[in-house]
Amino acid sequence: MQRELRFLLALWQANLQSAMEYRAAFFTQVFGMILNNGLYFLFWIVFFQRFEQVRGYGLSDMALLFGMVACSFGLGVFFFGNVTNLSEVISEGKLDYYLSLPRPVLLHALASRSHASGFGDLTYGVISFLVVGPHSLDSALRFVLGVICGAAVFIGFLVLVNSLAFWAGSAGQLGQQALTALVTFATYPVNLFDDAARLVLFTVMPAALIGTVPSSFVRSFDWSTMALLAFAAIGFLALAIIVFQRGLRRYESGSAISAQL
Repeated sequence: MQRELRFLLALWQANLQSAMEYRAAFFTQVFGMILNNGLYFLFWIVFFQRFEQVRGYGLSDMALLFGMVACSFGLGVFFFGNVTNLSEVISEGKLDYYLSLPRPVLLHALASRSHASGFGDLTYGVISFLVVGPHSLDSALRFVLGVICGAAVFIGFLVLVNSLAFWAGSAGQLGQQALTALVTFATYPVNLFDDAARLVLFTVMPAALIGTVPSSFVRSFDWSTMALLAFAAIGFLALAIIVFQRGLRRYESGSAISAQL
């Protein structure tokens, strides 16, 4: 475990050093994403100027929800950037490089790339929490735990979808559609949907486990909510690893072994 952690830290350090070679581009992407999220949230500000609450959600609740989703998404794509294009890595034979090294294939593949814009999402989410609260050490710890669990569900879900490339040959378009749907539905309170839709948002499309559930956990501690978040995070990651490993048995080399600098 310690060996893999050191390996991860080395990968993240290399990604950060690579990004810092072009600092202007890095900070432009970061601030651009913060601005993008802020402009998108303007819709809710305008909406709540006319409606005080919707199904128990006010403006501060939506700000926290939106911040949680941004943080979870940012954490995932900043530290495990290849999760968004894993299907291309598989279908184009680029797994050869990772298979040629004595490291966990999935972990290495995911962490070998970083999206600078993800740091912007992370920053925006933290700012949202600092602005709307709740402001206490306990809530801050719950915020961190909720973001980590949300990111784990996000990563696990995308690995599952993109691993279909082992069987379908290419799942890039499906992966992008799944990513868009997941983030979109995560930014809406689950209370707005009927029972059938809620079931989908907790299972097939686990958007509620990235937005609504973690944000409610930050507002007030509840053992059942904490257990649900932990179970979902571990469950989706474990299922993703199992499916990826099954697919890896079917993998056909693309003769794409090359040096990655």
